[in-house]
Amino acid sequence: MAAKKPAEIAKDAFRLIAERKLQPTPEHYEAAYAEISGEKLEQSFPVESLRKIALALPAHEITLAKAVASVEQAITLQNWAALKNSLLDYVTKVEQQSADNMHAPSKASMEVREQVARMVEHIKPALGDEDVRFNNQIRELIQLLRHPTTEAGAVKTALTTFNLRLSFVGEEQGAIRATLLHLLTLVFENISALGVEDRWLVGQVGALMEAAKPPLNLKRLDDVKRKLQDVIAKQSEAKARSIEAQAQIKMMLATFIERLSQMTDTTGNFRNEVDSFAKVIEHAEVLEEIGPALQSVLTATRTMEESARQVGTELRTIRERAVKAEEEIIKLQGELDKASVQARLDPLTGALNRRGLDEAFAREVTTARRKGTLLCLAMLDIDNFKQLNDSHGHDSGDAALSHLVSVARTSMRPQDTMARYGGEEFVILLPDTSLPNGVEAMQRLQRELTKRLFLQNNERVLITFSAGVAQLELDETAENAVKRADEAMYLAKRAGKNRVFAAN
Repeated sequence: MAAKKPAEIAKDAFRLIAERKLQPTPEHYEAAYAEISGEKLEQSFPVESLRKIALALPAHEITLAKAVASVEQAITLQNWAALKNSLLDYVTKVEQQSADNMHAPSKASMEVREQVARMVEHIKPALGDEDVRFNNQIRELIQLLRHPTTEAGAVKTALTTFNLRLSFVGEEQGAIRATLLHLLTLVFENISALGVEDRWLVGQVGALMEAAKPPLNLKRLDDVKRKLQDVIAKQSEAKARSIEAQAQIKMMLATFIERLSQMTDTTGNFRNEVDSFAKVIEHAEVLEEIGPALQSVLTATRTMEESARQVGTELRTIRERAVKAEEEIIKLQGELDKASVQARLDPLTGALNRRGLDEAFAREVTTARRKGTLLCLAMLDIDNFKQLNDSHGHDSGDAALSHLVSVARTSMRPQDTMARYGGEEFVILLPDTSLPNGVEAMQRLQRELTKRLFLQNNERVLITFSAGVAQLELDETAENAVKRADEAMYLAKRAGKNRVFAAN
């Protein structure tokens, strides 16, 4: 059979592609031509595809980068044998690196271990030294974390054991902390009950109870500590002066009683002498016998007059000293009362703290129910306070709280009371005020804030707040009224902020 000519083979190749319904691409035509002619099809070298594979190979280490470069060179030369050897060399280096990593942690891994070790060291002081076994476990864990040859499995096991034990210790520490706070509260309440007549002591105990309320805040504790140190110093000084004034009064009273006793004795002697002279005069028969008696009477009278004058002078002096001592005691009591009031104030804003609010609320509720008048309370919360702190700093946030209290004081009536409830929340007590008037008073305060912009770092900042106002119902507890006002304030926040809602 004569061999087909190339033209015939080409026609048959196109016919075969059509029969198989293939796309007339060069690859399909080349395959059909080789099949009809019986010639072996030599595969072309897929350079682009292999280069994509080479680019995908990890080359983060120098040895791997060199191996990848060898692969790319073999692809460029279109040399299958060189490509095979280069790929085998790359795989060998990857396996070697993996084996090395199993025995030696990477730099990133050691950095993570060091951070964990430091975290454990920082936790240790808070856990105490009572549990010797746990402290030994902590030391061993830190050593494992920092030793470069420690396997990851050993570190994982040690951390698991540590976390389990830490959870138990954390629960125990939390229970101890809660119990201590409860005991402190009981002690404060007991001292307050025992010292009910000492207003300065009640004020200090109130500040301590306020500071002991969770969640604890170190800054608040430091503020209370400084305030109590000032109060205690003033109290010690005033107490010493009070004791001295009381001692003076006691001495003056003793002197007064002594002088009264002397006057009594003098008066008694004078009376006896007068009686004796009267008997002499009565039994006298001649005038010469009366003369000496009269002279004795005159002498005794002058002595009595002089003694009375001296006693009168001393008594006037004692009275003046007693008046001064009484004034001193009144002044000291005023200073102690002032110190007690300071213990009921929020150190940042000067408004009442929670303790002061409780006392003011109890007083206003009692007055309103005795007189049959209305009482409203407003719960305020500064809008976007976290954003203010984040953008201007916490000092600016503190200044904004003080600014709100300052503006509120100029807008409030003298009988209204403002207290810092917590964080950026405030409560205003509005005696003899109906619910509509209470809402109007808070809206008036909002307008005043828009007129007096808060200036921080030469930048004017608008301070707004959302508020809820509740009118105290008959026989309603203070806690429930605060809760209703708080719910109304929350609705004002959700409605778009800078609003005042009346509580249901």
